Amino acid sequence: MLAGIIGGTGQMGRFFAGVFETAGWEVIVSGTKTSLTNPDVAEMADLVMVSVPIRATVGVIREVAPLLAEEQVFCDLTSLKVEPVRAMLSSRAEVIGLHPMFGPGAASLRGQTIVATPARCGKETLDGLLSVFRDQGAAITLSTPEDHDRMMAVIQGLTHFGTLAKAEAIRRTGADVAETLLFTSPVYRIEMGLVGRLLAQDAGLYGDMLQMNPAVPGVLAAFEEAVRTLREIVESGDDERFRAFFTENAGHYASYLAAATEETDDLIDHVVNR
Repeated sequence: MLAGIIGGTGQMGRFFAGVFETAGWEVIVSGTKTSLTNPDVAEMADLVMVSVPIRATVGVIREVAPLLAEEQVFCDLTSLKVEPVRAMLSSRAEVIGLHPMFGPGAASLRGQTIVATPARCGKETLDGLLSVFRDQGAAITLSTPEDHDRMMAVIQGLTHFGTLAKAEAIRRTGADVAETLLFTSPVYRIEMGLVGRLLAQDAGLYGDMLQMNPAVPGVLAAFEEAVRTLREIVESGDDERFRAFFTENAGHYASYLAAATEETDDLIDHVVNR
């Protein structure tokens, strides 16, 4: 089998090139400096995978979609699925949207999650592709493009928005980051580590996740209302209202509390014993 990765010279493209090579596939790639072009890859490969920045994905898909035949498989790796999948469906190929829930710095697929949104494909095709990932230790979550994007508005949109808002609030207080770490608890260091980790990466990636998912504004409206409500409770000094707020949320997360405590205890132990 021949896998062709458009954008295969980028970090995530190189990662998945390694995944397919480990599975025994041949791999060809196109990039800004390769001799092969995007149309070359689209015409040659059994599986064509688009691995380019979010804002460029639909345009690249539309560029090569008319070149694909029914016996080919068309995939993308972007963190949005509705529009890329819709664009891939304009081709004649089988279509499977993919979203790796990790960055290209991962050592391997072991323990990682990939969300798959099969849109037009046979069971044999889907099972064959997903087995490449499962055989290397990945967990697969199946979804529709619409459900995927709604879930990403929470998992990525709300999480990254909250992290950036926290970073901005700390900056606005004038607090020196290094000085805060002299007073830190392990939990605070973990929280600050997430802030620093995000800010060390590409602004464009996070901007696209927040700005291009149409489900994000509704989630952020809920977040804004939650902050407003909690602030009013805190400033009221009313202990009973705070307890009621806390208890209601603890009830919502009840099935996860024990696992969350165990997982974060492991993180805290690691931070303390480094």
